[in-house]
Amino acid sequence: MITLTICNHKGGTGKTTTVMNLAAAFGMTGRDVLVVDLDPQAFLTRMMGETEAAAKLSSLVLFEEDIESEKVPITPLRTFDLVPSSAALSSAIRRLTKPTDVLWLREFVDCMDKHYDLIIFDIAAAVTVFSLNALVASNFVVIPVLPEYQPVLGGEQTYQTAQVVRKRLNPDLAPPKFLLTMVDGRKRNHLGYRKYLRERYGEHVMRTVIRTCTALSLTRQNGQTVFESDPQARGSIDYASAADELGKLFDPIDGGDLGSKSKVEIKAHSSGEQFSFL
Repeated sequence: MITLTICNHKGGTGKTTTVMNLAAAFGMTGRDVLVVDLDPQAFLTRMMGETEAAAKLSSLVLFEEDIESEKVPITPLRTFDLVPSSAALSSAIRRLTKPTDVLWLREFVDCMDKHYDLIIFDIAAAVTVFSLNALVASNFVVIPVLPEYQPVLGGEQTYQTAQVVRKRLNPDLAPPKFLLTMVDGRKRNHLGYRKYLRERYGEHVMRTVIRTCTALSLTRQNGQTVFESDPQARGSIDYASAADELGKLFDPIDGGDLGSKSKVEIKAHSSGEQFSFL
């Protein structure tokens, strides 16, 4: 099983959009995918058409002792499963202060190992006990970054946080990967920051970029991902490509299973026509 954290200390970088569409892309390959919403604001939960969960039916239960897979509050969606978030996460931060409180999600991952092929953690745009838990429990981390000054700065700070976790708490965490989002090829500053990131971080910047796309910019609360709302949109093509690139990255750990099935086949509900992206 692969575990992936998607995070950026700066908000507004397409993090939640990236979580839901990458999860859908992998889910459409036939893999069993679980997304855990660890953001107290529950943006992902709402975007997937779900209401904010009560504390006992949310991701907060993952920070209780003796967690078992049967007790995890899982909501099945179209292409992946979701553990919804709750505002109660905010108050829980005050009690999760021991050094060992960064290990809760590692125990959760262990108990879910036989149930899913991929777990994705969506965390708030801040360094909290929840974000540290996600990084400690993950094999990989993707940093969505809009190629502008503040998001790039936040992305670099997130990169450093992940490297510290990798050095001190989780040696199994692979070096972070930047994913450029909301890229507008007409903007000179976007071109400049794309060049800066690739020159400074090299292979740690994904080849795939997520271009600006109307289908992605629309706020949706009906549970639809871009693959369902507009399967021919640039956003569908780009997130399918990003999933394929990540699938190949997962190969050494997953024995090639996710990578070999990372071709996304999309069927438009209105026309019945199929689209295949590599």
